[in-house]
Amino acid sequence: MGAERPRPANKMSSGIIIIDKPAGWTSMDVCAKLRGILHERRVGHGGTLDPMATGVLPVFAGSATKAVEFAEKGDKEYIAGLRLGVVTNTQDTTGEVLEERTVSVGREALNAVLPQFTGPIEQIPPMYSAIKIKGKKLYELARRGQEVDRPPRPVTIHALEVLEEIGENEYLLRVRCSKGTYVRTLCHDIGQSLGCGGCMSSLRRTMAAGFTLKDTVTLEQVQEQGDSLLMPVDCLFAGCPVFLLTSPRAERLVRSGSPIPAPRLEPGQYRIYGQERDFLCLSQWENGQLQSIKNFFGG
Repeated sequence: MGAERPRPANKMSSGIIIIDKPAGWTSMDVCAKLRGILHERRVGHGGTLDPMATGVLPVFAGSATKAVEFAEKGDKEYIAGLRLGVVTNTQDTTGEVLEERTVSVGREALNAVLPQFTGPIEQIPPMYSAIKIKGKKLYELARRGQEVDRPPRPVTIHALEVLEEIGENEYLLRVRCSKGTYVRTLCHDIGQSLGCGGCMSSLRRTMAAGFTLKDTVTLEQVQEQGDSLLMPVDCLFAGCPVFLLTSPRAERLVRSGSPIPAPRLEPGQYRIYGQERDFLCLSQWENGQLQSIKNFFGG
């Protein structure tokens, strides 16, 4: 066992690609573009970005789409623009301005309120979101001028800091947060706490599913280089130790979905590889056995 990935036996036909999403594109727009470039209908993303946002968008192609659920669960990090003194119906600068207020607070006051929004907090989802209430997407109701009660949702803000002041009443924040966090709602709520209102003026995701901006490629690069940019699906689980199967019987058990005996391992998740060094599954060790969580063999 070790941290390195065993060398694969065969050229992969699917994988993960980390796109630096351009502004103005939806996450599904990116997936549709990649379906055409890669000639693969099975394409999904690991965490929605609003059209105005840019940055890290993990995209999964082919059999790697089985791993999407693991990418969506992880923490994410953003660099967000906070504009004080402006309240909009979408909680960002793409929306209709509802209110403009005089701003009498500065960076010191902003820093002082950030601890209120750090750690476990609750957010009321914005009306302009894809969350469903009684079967209706909130943004569909919002576009008809309707507003409904939304129950608050628990999220966790792991880190929140002011990076710099980029203009009059405008700041860049670094936000590291759990799945389900609305950064524009965070900006709105910070503005409300300061008494002057606020909204999000920009958003760049710098980390998702363990990938950062240095891992990203542009759509133009994918257009030029195609599936040569795909990374193997097991790179998503690089933090998990490797368990290499050394007997045909053990591999047959894994491929049939049965647990395999594995004494003297530390509790946790393991990457399981077959005798040909192909990635088979992500497994959980407990009580002396490795049991598959998700299989990745087959098409």
